[in-house]
Amino acid sequence: MNIHRALAIPVLVAAVASLTLTACGSSDSSGGNTVRIGTTESDPHWDVFKDEAKKQGINLDIVHYSDYSQPNIALAQKQIDVNLFQHLQFLGQYNVANNKDLTPIGATYIVPLGLYSKKHKTLADIPQGGEIAIPNDPTNQARALFVLQAAGLLKLTGDKGQPTPADVDKGASKVKVTAVDAAQTALSLASVDGAVVNNTYLSKADIDPNSALTKDDPSNPGAAPYINAVVTRAEDKNNPTYLKLVDIFHSPEVQQAEAQDSKGTALEVKKNGPELEQILQRVQQTIRDTK
Repeated sequence: MNIHRALAIPVLVAAVASLTLTACGSSDSSGGNTVRIGTTESDPHWDVFKDEAKKQGINLDIVHYSDYSQPNIALAQKQIDVNLFQHLQFLGQYNVANNKDLTPIGATYIVPLGLYSKKHKTLADIPQGGEIAIPNDPTNQARALFVLQAAGLLKLTGDKGQPTPADVDKGASKVKVTAVDAAQTALSLASVDGAVVNNTYLSKADIDPNSALTKDDPSNPGAAPYINAVVTRAEDKNNPTYLKLVDIFHSPEVQQAEAQDSKGTALEVKKNGPELEQILQRVQQTIRDTK
């Protein structure tokens, strides 16, 4: 979530609408349940998701945030009911850093994290000493470094699960890396030799995800921490309305729209909450062990 990720800026209409709610997942005058869901995404499949939820008696109040740092804070503070924007590695990082227990209740998809360039057509074209922009949030930064190492563009020292640019062996690496805000990776392509860009920002920058020079393999078992999920607070993980949203996300209508938005790069994953919690526990333990 990858991951590829400023203040939250929910649209005014959504913010005003949320003030009318008296409780999370509350009933409204239209006869359905309203669920406030936070995301950093704005792709068309969200409209389909909202329409399909409406058919099932759920009114989705979609709250958009401008960067990855906000949806978990909003969820923990009960400003929203669930969120859908992150992979388990990102969630684990947040929980450990903030002593929280936000919990995944259902998988959605996994997407590869790719290296893109406006200056070069192949990996071989990237020059010695070339500059590559990577996301600066810890989880997507580490994943980006692994992508570059697998492509033979750099070498990492040691065997850390969460490497940083400080772990790059500069003498043995072909490129240097510059960490920037995830939202700036795509925008930096005009001035660097390449950038590792999360799928969230590919569509916003009109970048074809199939134009990646290289990407990681989401079907690898080691990619499990990068499964994206619907997330809520631990005490709400068995909420039937929230669990129903997971099923709706996997409906043919939403999946078709998601495939169109991602140009086929988002791979559907069907794992339930307990399965995801097991993966999350391993992720969080690894994060604690490497502190």
